[in-house]
Amino acid sequence: MRSFMKLFPQCFFIVLFLFFYVGCHQAPPTALRIGTNIWPGYEPLYLAKAQGYYKDLNVRLVEYPSASEVLRAFKNGNLEAVTLTLDEVVYLCRSNPDIKIALVMDVSHGGDVIIAKEGIESVEDLRGKRVAVESNALGAYFTSRALEMHGMRPEDVSVVHTEVSGHEEAFLQNRVDAAVTFEPVRTKLLAAGGKEIFSSREIPGEIVDVLVVDEKAMMGHRDIFKKVIKGWFRALDDLEKKPQEAAGIMAKRLKITPDEVLASYDGLILPDVDENHRMLNEREGTLYRSLGNLSGIMMKHNLLEGEPSYQHLLTEQFLP
Repeated sequence: MRSFMKLFPQCFFIVLFLFFYVGCHQAPPTALRIGTNIWPGYEPLYLAKAQGYYKDLNVRLVEYPSASEVLRAFKNGNLEAVTLTLDEVVYLCRSNPDIKIALVMDVSHGGDVIIAKEGIESVEDLRGKRVAVESNALGAYFTSRALEMHGMRPEDVSVVHTEVSGHEEAFLQNRVDAAVTFEPVRTKLLAAGGKEIFSSREIPGEIVDVLVVDEKAMMGHRDIFKKVIKGWFRALDDLEKKPQEAAGIMAKRLKITPDEVLASYDGLILPDVDENHRMLNEREGTLYRSLGNLSGIMMKHNLLEGEPSYQHLLTEQFLP
């Protein structure tokens, strides 16, 4: 005890030093986690990473097999940001009021499709047939719109709920007669003899992909996130000015050829910085009107109960 009392002053100052040292040198914040699924419209994020645009940033791109799993991880608090279609955002608004749309990544203009087996020439020919549809908002919305435009109802087809990662196998093994799908599966099914009978070209401006953030989870990550979006636009610039080089990098991840990568972008519009500002302007942005139109269609098809509030959903704060 006497020995301890002699050492007490020294121990006290050591503990005090450690207290202030730890306080001034806190552990770095956890990584900014961005959840995605495979889709050419999201691929510039991975191109930016491969090009080294994120090398000094504490960022993790987390890929999931399907959009459903991306959404689930976000709701569970495992991600700070996610790539989603606009209809999925409409659903999410009701349960997650603190989200923001921070970037318009692409507008589908042929990238989302229905591919059918030989002998099925039109959407009308799907009557009574088995159709693979992903169990998410986009799958239900796209299927409903395609059938509606051809005078049919969802009850007219036999929906086989299948995650997009299983579309190719289900199609090749004849477990379904058609698939509501998108790139890169589209290219693979066409190569296997499938026929495209409907695409997002028939519903222009309705299928939009965006980058969504959780406002609360974004605390401490704002500067990093701005750099992530800056890197996104650098990747788009690479894709425009050095298409073969960019496609070669992306082809390895998408598991299709570089030419097929470039062809997949024929069905997408990739808004630049200026167009993003026009779309995301809170008062006059075109995306605000799209949200209203989209939710109206979803309520008409019983895909949504009541229109959610879109006030303060759009933000330009992260854009260059």
